[in-house]
Amino acid sequence: MNQQVDTFHLDKSELIARSEAQMQQHLHGDDYTLAQKVALTCRILFDNGHDSGLAGQITARDSKGFWTQRLGLGFDEISAGNLLLVDEDINVLEGDGMPNPANRFHAWVYRARPDVNCIIHTHAVHTAALSMLEEPLQVSHMDNCVLYDDVAFVAKWPGVPVGNDEGELISHALGDKRALLLAHHGLLVACSSVEEACVIALAFERAAKMHLLAAAAGTIQPIMPELGREAHDWILKPSRNAAGFAYYARRSLKQNADCLG
Repeated sequence: MNQQVDTFHLDKSELIARSEAQMQQHLHGDDYTLAQKVALTCRILFDNGHDSGLAGQITARDSKGFWTQRLGLGFDEISAGNLLLVDEDINVLEGDGMPNPANRFHAWVYRARPDVNCIIHTHAVHTAALSMLEEPLQVSHMDNCVLYDDVAFVAKWPGVPVGNDEGELISHALGDKRALLLAHHGLLVACSSVEEACVIALAFERAAKMHLLAAAAGTIQPIMPELGREAHDWILKPSRNAAGFAYYARRSLKQNADCLG
């Protein structure tokens, strides 16, 4: 039996610590393979406005290389069974077909960031629209603070990212952040897990939509940096990411059960 505590006398830091301990205990993800997580992420992103035909890539690192989708298939057609395992030179190790040549810049990010195990790049419509303004994403709402001070910006389009120059530029611009806005292009998310990357990619597109809506109505007002960082750290917990991914997966699987095969 849990010991009862009069929480009305606790300060905010103590209440946050208690809540984090409870989340660690009660929030869990589901038991999917790495390939299934990648396939689910493709379907989840498609369901949430990240479709752009054959554009965009999702990769997840394993001990041999990284998993990615086959060029020629849309996000809504990806399953665990039609993914490709490729090495950092984009040679196919397992599976049939060819990967997107733009996966080359993923390899550059993986080389630069040993902490990154999943990369998502999409041309989601609100993000793509914002990128045309050549201005950084403004994070000024609690829901978007998972991205607070965690989004890099490339102000000039480097062209089709299939060369080593583009890979070096993108990996350098990303630095130690989890996300990047590429002008005249789209978003990049680089995270420690598939779950985290999926949740942050969804948050990025929502933040871009809110940015455009707010800017159309007036001047976006900034939030206090210390509160933005507090919210960033509060939201960005592995247990919350696992639970969030599990929720989006359950929702997607109602229509996309075939993606696990």
